[in-house]
Amino acid sequence: MIAASFAFITACGAGSKKENHNMGKEKRTQVKLETTMGNITVELYNETPKHRDNFIKLAKEGVYDSTLFHRVIKQFMVQAGDPTSKTASDTAMLGNGDVGYTIPAEFVPKFFHHKGVLAAAREGDNVNPQKASSGCQFYIVTGRKFTEPQLLGMENKINEQREEAIFDSLAQKHMKEIYKMRKAGDTEGLYALQDTLEAQAQAMADKEEKFHFTPEQIQAYTTVGGAPHLDGSYTVFGEVVEGMETVEKIEIAKTNRADRPLDNIRILKATVVE
Repeated sequence: MIAASFAFITACGAGSKKENHNMGKEKRTQVKLETTMGNITVELYNETPKHRDNFIKLAKEGVYDSTLFHRVIKQFMVQAGDPTSKTASDTAMLGNGDVGYTIPAEFVPKFFHHKGVLAAAREGDNVNPQKASSGCQFYIVTGRKFTEPQLLGMENKINEQREEAIFDSLAQKHMKEIYKMRKAGDTEGLYALQDTLEAQAQAMADKEEKFHFTPEQIQAYTTVGGAPHLDGSYTVFGEVVEGMETVEKIEIAKTNRADRPLDNIRILKATVVE
């Protein structure tokens, strides 16, 4: 996801023709994913070195070889990298496999979830408040296009969720008091505390900078498309530079209720392009 011309060009360029993204900048490493539906070449961002180096390491070690695209959602993304999928039965539930470690989040504002970017999957905030990435699972965004009013509504929702998160944090600090009032049936006291905490949460939220999509994000999401609701929550660390048509074929595969393709779509080999 990013700089007006950069975001638009890279998103549009994530197609069948390879573009030269390295002119005038540090060379980026590319990894070729040979799949049963065609090849995909991704380019890794130097600004997210931990994710870049880990992806290269796993590719060289053969960790991705024979893994499945185990989660596919049309107009959203295709996900792969679960090591347990290599030998999984057709009915196995996938998505919980890992390599025994996570990677600290590397959020870079200029990289966002426009169509064609490579990002790291992770566990939810309830067990992973630091938003650390899975050590191996990744997804490629396909997404959809949005209107500016839709993006504005999303901005408002994100800011509301931030305020709700502050409220929940404050409430956690008063849980003993809340339990005591509940046990005593003190409804009036509970409502009074709720009003107080809501006022405190709003005041704290007002001191923080409100979330707004940048002009570059708006341009990309309204023209190329993507998954804007993921911004700031998942690390974006690369983009497709060749083979987006393969990603699009994977995206429309028929799936079961768990979003796993009915016919296995496999990464045959991952190779670092030297």
